Amino acid sequence: MTTSERTPRQADGGPPLGILAVVFTTLFVGGIAISTAMAGGDTFPSPFGSSPEILAYFHGHQDAVRVSAFLQFAASVPMAIYAATVSARLRNLGIRVPGATIALVGGVLAAAMLGLSGLFSWVLSRPEVLDEPALVRALQDLAFATGGTGHVVFLGLLVAGVAVPGLLAGLLPRLLALIGLVIAAVAELSHLTLLVSDTAILLPIARFTALAWLIATGFLLPRTRANKTTTNT
Repeated sequence: MTTSERTPRQADGGPPLGILAVVFTTLFVGGIAISTAMAGGDTFPSPFGSSPEILAYFHGHQDAVRVSAFLQFAASVPMAIYAATVSARLRNLGIRVPGATIALVGGVLAAAMLGLSGLFSWVLSRPEVLDEPALVRALQDLAFATGGTGHVVFLGLLVAGVAVPGLLAGLLPRLLALIGLVIAAVAELSHLTLLVSDTAILLPIARFTALAWLIATGFLLPRTRANKTTTNT
């Protein structure tokens, strides 16, 4: 059921969503690119790789790991702000369904997981830790579980929380909203990585498409709705 309102809502005063999305995407992608360049082209090792390869990477590229951890943690801050801002904007636009809350919870948890992964990675750059192979492997697994599966699954909730009301209330172009729902579904399926290692391919697919979607949505989601309705269903 909907109730009509004759006057447009006052525009929210939050930070520009599109700029926030560009900032956290740039920090995250920059962390990958810069650390890979510093490591001579070697990428952050997969937790499904062999222990000797993982230990060799962290022993040989401590500075690259530290820079990656710094930028990854930095990216979590604007992501959390994005989640709070987009949730507030949806409510300001008359959205009273759970989507706004789902976006907030998903975005905050996605940011928290990314921040934790950055902190675990920073610990992996400490020379004292590298003398304990079992500890290195455990921290690598934690960095992956939080920054990979944990982050992407909750990132999918952020996307879904915006895409559903964006579609139902006509706040976003229909095609963009539908693409968001597909991205969210792939992100949720990526939790299978914890059971089947071959499904890890879903993580980068969901992650980078979600980041691109959040940028586009940040610039296209309106601040006001003229002759708008408040969505209660």
